[in-house]
Amino acid sequence: MTDTAVPVSAPRVATAGATIGVRRLPSTGSSQGSITDRLDRPMRDLRISITDRCNFRCVYCMPKAVFGRDYAFLDRDELLSFEEITRISRIAAAHGVEKLRLTGGEPLLRRGLEGLVEQLAALRTPDGRPLEIALTTNGSALAVKADALKAAGLTRVTVSLDSLDDELFQSMNDVRFPVSRVLDGIDAAHAAGLGPIKINMVVKRGLNDHEILPMARRFHGSPFSLRFIEYMDVGTSNGWQLDEVVSSAEIVQRIGAELPLEPVAAAAPGETAARWRYLDGGGEIGVISSVTNAFCGTCNRARISTEGKLFTCLFASEGHDLRALLRSGVDDDGLAAAMASIWGARDDRYSEIRATLTPELRAERSKIEMSYIGG
Repeated sequence: MTDTAVPVSAPRVATAGATIGVRRLPSTGSSQGSITDRLDRPMRDLRISITDRCNFRCVYCMPKAVFGRDYAFLDRDELLSFEEITRISRIAAAHGVEKLRLTGGEPLLRRGLEGLVEQLAALRTPDGRPLEIALTTNGSALAVKADALKAAGLTRVTVSLDSLDDELFQSMNDVRFPVSRVLDGIDAAHAAGLGPIKINMVVKRGLNDHEILPMARRFHGSPFSLRFIEYMDVGTSNGWQLDEVVSSAEIVQRIGAELPLEPVAAAAPGETAARWRYLDGGGEIGVISSVTNAFCGTCNRARISTEGKLFTCLFASEGHDLRALLRSGVDDDGLAAAMASIWGARDDRYSEIRATLTPELRAERSKIEMSYIGG
């Protein structure tokens, strides 16, 4: 993968876009259309981190040893404003993006979040369809926020939940937050109509892999889709080791031995989770195999960091500064040209090449923290 930033002054970016094979240079005028990268992947999904703060200190994401009391989070004026987020999203929607996902940090900590959701809910694709607006949360404030978010136009939520065992859950979030309050939030989101709700479990061998079956049993027969995520080497602060990864194949085998499963075809191109359904009609699970079975070839996701950098890969080392463009007074055509140039130059496929790197090379390679870029 390449980490070289694309120039972002409007005139130079437009020129760059013409030379790197962008199939259709975006314009906010009549020539709207999708853009593709060097591997012919369109941009369909935009994930936007709206805060770098979180009230949990999960050991695989924001360990307290790194993100302690003295950690310097971004000042408010460094964050993208809601209007800036909406402007980027509007241009992205005009040129192929169909889904927006609000992430963090913990996005429910961003004050006035409902106002942002309302602005985004007013956006439309070129053929007049509303965008899907999703949110990934740790669920800590979901019971309080669910109704207001639904009223503002949020489509659905994904909730991170790594264990049902309260002692283990509190140990993993490292702030003594009880699992019962997250489960209450899931129920509140369901009652508000924020579905289908997905529940994400990051599985780390020796830490919570014994919770795979209890999680499957708990949500079997429920209206919720449980997804198991292989422990990934996102960022550099979680001390990732390959032998701590529980493969998706092993997860499916463990569950299937008690609750027989069969594979289900992907619902949409670029879907990250391989789907499996219970033979007894008790719903389905998903497994996300970014370590053992990379899906880079169909990845259609771009990411905006909290202070407005565009990243073309979850494992990127550098982003491209859209905030500077926004605050320089660039017009929509200039911003659209910059985004097209960045995406058109994209050839990221880190998960596919991870296995070819020695542990030393993986350790030396800097990567952006998940709490900064979102999941």
